[in-house]
Formats: sequence, C-alpha cells, structure tokens
Amino acid sequence: MLEPNLTNYAFIDSQNVNLGIRDIGWRLDWRKFRTLLKERYRVKTAYIFIGYLPENQDLYQSLQKAGYVLIFKPVLRDKHGKPKGNVDADLVLQAMIDYPQYERAVIVTSDGDFYCLVRYLYQKDKLACVLSPGREGCSSLLKTTAKEKIRFLEDFRSLLEY
Repeated sequence: MLEPNLTNYAFIDSQNVNLGIRDIGWRLDWRKFRTLLKERYRVKTAYIFIGYLPENQDLYQSLQKAGYVLIFKPVLRDKHGKPKGNVDADLVLQAMIDYPQYERAVIVTSDGDFYCLVRYLYQKDKLACVLSPGREGCSSLLKTTAKEKIRFLEDFRSLLEY
C-alpha cells in the first residue's frame, strides 16, 4: 500500500489486459478495477489506451463513467478483417508527457515492449508497480525489470471479477 497523499497515474494497455484476463478464464469488471486503482494504489488519473471502433460507443461511455480517461488509437484491419490497434507508443508517450504531474506510475500490462519505460520509472523511483493480468502470460522482461514492484491481477480475482 502506498502513502495516502501521493498523486499517482495509471497507464493501461486495454487490449493486453482484456486478452490476458480472458486467457486465464475470467472477465474483468472495469468499474471495480478503477476502485482498486484509486483505493489501493492512490491513482488519481487512470488512462486506458484503446483502439477506436464506432460500434463500441457503449463500452467507451461505461469506461468514462467509471472514471477512466480514454486515449484512442485508430484501428486498422488486417487482411482477415480482424481489428488491430497497437497502443504501445501512445502509452509510453503519455507516461512521459505527464511525468512531472505524478509521483508514481502504475503500468498495467504484461507486454515486455514496455520494459524500457518500466526500467526508467523504476530507476527514477517513479514506479508504483506493474500490474500484469497473470504470472504465466507476463513477460519475463517485465518481471525482472519491475522486480519487487510486479503485481498480478489474478491475485485480485475475487475483488475484480465481473
């Protein structure tokens, strides 16, 4: 648990979290997750980086109502028509733009592509933690870089399951 007077921000890779939770057999209640971020990690601002599809307006509104700030990425479709929106660069950029505004960052992903951001935040004592959906799907790069600051959403399943 972090000190109560910290101003912390969360940076959430939505697709990674959604697929990671689904892979371990449950669904995340995003409203409950926002409460956990606020109460346990003192997160004032919680960004969700998400691909934009016009047919998902209800999802976007419910996330905003739950207290998230949505950062949209244009979605392209692959040759099979499957949507693809890579948010990695957007998440890293936002974390660095907001760097002076927060005391600690919570990075929510299992993607090893974020290890350089996690390493930098850890070295600067700006990393509250990395929250990964599960141990098995989490990149070993994140586990070794975040060290004692890695946590797993699977440990909070009873609190967060939809």
